Amino acid sequence: MTAAFDTTRTTEAAVPEHGTVAFIPLNRLKKSPRNARKTPHSAADIEALAASTREKGLLQPPVVEPELGPDGQPTGDYLVTIGEGRRLSQLLRAKRKEIKKTEPIRCVVDTAHDAFEISLDENVTRFAMHPADQFEAFRDLADSKGWSAEEIAARFGVSPSLVRRRMRLGAVSPTLMAAYRAEDLTLDQLMAFAVSEDHARQEQVYADLSYNRSPVFIRRMMTEHEVEASDRRARYVGVEAYEAAGGRVRRDLFSEDGQGWFEDAALLDRLALDKLAAEAEAVRIAEGWLWAEGRLDYPYDHGCRRVYPRVVEPDAGTQARLDALAKEYDAIVASCGEDEVLTEAQDDRLTVLDAELAAARPERYDPEAVARGGLFVILAQEGVRIERGFVRPEDEAEPETDPDAAADAEGAGDAATEADAPEDQSDRTETRKTLSERLVADLTAHRTAALRDALAEQPQVALLAALHALTVQTFYRGAETCLDLRVSSLALEGHAEGLAETTAGRSLEARHALWAGQLPDDPEALLAALKALPDEGRLALFAHVVSLSVNAVQRVGTSRRALAHAGVVADLVDLDMTRYWAATASSYFSRVTKALIAEAVAEGVSPEAAAPLTSLDKAGMAAKAEELLSGTGWLPPLLRRSGAAPA
Repeated sequence: MTAAFDTTRTTEAAVPEHGTVAFIPLNRLKKSPRNARKTPHSAADIEALAASTREKGLLQPPVVEPELGPDGQPTGDYLVTIGEGRRLSQLLRAKRKEIKKTEPIRCVVDTAHDAFEISLDENVTRFAMHPADQFEAFRDLADSKGWSAEEIAARFGVSPSLVRRRMRLGAVSPTLMAAYRAEDLTLDQLMAFAVSEDHARQEQVYADLSYNRSPVFIRRMMTEHEVEASDRRARYVGVEAYEAAGGRVRRDLFSEDGQGWFEDAALLDRLALDKLAAEAEAVRIAEGWLWAEGRLDYPYDHGCRRVYPRVVEPDAGTQARLDALAKEYDAIVASCGEDEVLTEAQDDRLTVLDAELAAARPERYDPEAVARGGLFVILAQEGVRIERGFVRPEDEAEPETDPDAAADAEGAGDAATEADAPEDQSDRTETRKTLSERLVADLTAHRTAALRDALAEQPQVALLAALHALTVQTFYRGAETCLDLRVSSLALEGHAEGLAETTAGRSLEARHALWAGQLPDDPEALLAALKALPDEGRLALFAHVVSLSVNAVQRVGTSRRALAHAGVVADLVDLDMTRYWAATASSYFSRVTKALIAEAVAEGVSPEAAAPLTSLDKAGMAAKAEELLSGTGWLPPLLRRSGAAPA
């Protein structure tokens, strides 16, 4: 039978026949104990059903059977065999006062089939629509009816962000949608293509795919001419300033953090450089430098001579104050025994004394260097960095000349011109006048051999000579020595962005600046200055200049022997990379595969800790790995010594 049966107007004993469509009060519907679905419906599922029925009513009536009492007679209530979620959604609406608790619910009565079997059949033989159809359907609702994402979300009980994502997926190129339907693309890959709405670009990247079809690679190819919102330039300029200048930001609807891309890289660079130039000019005016430039990166090819500040020697009054502060400092330290702990007041006082001692011996640039030199304001990974003390070749002071010697040279030149005579050889050495070039080479070869032998017999002098040769190349431009030693220092920032702000980078720069401030300005005076240094000072400087020549960067074609030697040196210095580097989302995990992230967590923490990470997306997995491995000292194999696993 298909005739409607209204149970709201009958007695409890009246039971509709099998197949009847009955209108049953909501408060007379109960959950069936024979429903095959045991896992409760989620709150989101019930919310979505409630929203759907609010707008469109129950599209499918629940299937029910009469409840029988202990005596085998109908109780007047009905057990919902199929449609428990629909019943719960109507109860939610009744709780919200949208409908009455006695609201008539259209149901189908089934008394002929086994309740458990038809409940199981309902859940097993249902076929969900293909996701591609769903994506396109949401897009069509927006296009044909003009509904916003918020309106569609309200009608289907989902979030507006979910609707936007489905609409974006529904708008991908038909070529890609066909590939997704044919299972040539996964949903993750389709979402990677959808970061851009440019169908031509989508199809071009799809056609170029080969063995690497990972979503990360696809997303990078789709945005290769754009700048990520996390880029230092984007963070420095800011979204507001960029958009105010006419730039567009395209956001990724499929990332949890709302990651986006600045579409106009040239505009972003110009805005960043303009802002850096303004900051550079402000520093130049405040400090009196000749010039200042803003740069996105450190200009390793600047071609300038670098000068460094020197410690200002204190006057008598300041020195007396320094002595008094140092005496007080020593007295506080001496008042505590070896096993005693400083009181809070003592600790605070030592902090104050440290600051006052440092402030009393400030570092300053030579006024002449400031008048001739300049500075760079550089956009580093963590913000702006100022590099001072660069003197361009054209701003160097002109060398002083002897007026008498200049006049003699000028007169000699005039005489030679007038007489059209051969070049005057009076300024040549006697050797060059009387000896052939071959004989000169012969004699100086003997002298070189003698120098080598004599130097080999005096290790301390050899160390001094080597130190001089290396130092003059490190700190002075154009100076030369007779030792054929060469220092080559690879610019590491080209391989690791932001390295200057790391522990190692800051330490190297501080040490270099310290030595530069102690060495003489004139390279001719360097050897005497090195000779005057104590042995400890010479060794420390030697270690510094040698350290700058280390190159253990591994690239295609790098010598295996050189890399093996780097491992030997690491063992000699007992290198502990955990002092200098830690695995974070930005430094490592976002730049490797999900499999390597899981492997790192399994090794550094435990396999049990790594197992749940596989269900996360790449960004969430990287962030969780950083959290789990923080403080464990885990290092990737490339940074370990002798290939040893972490302790």
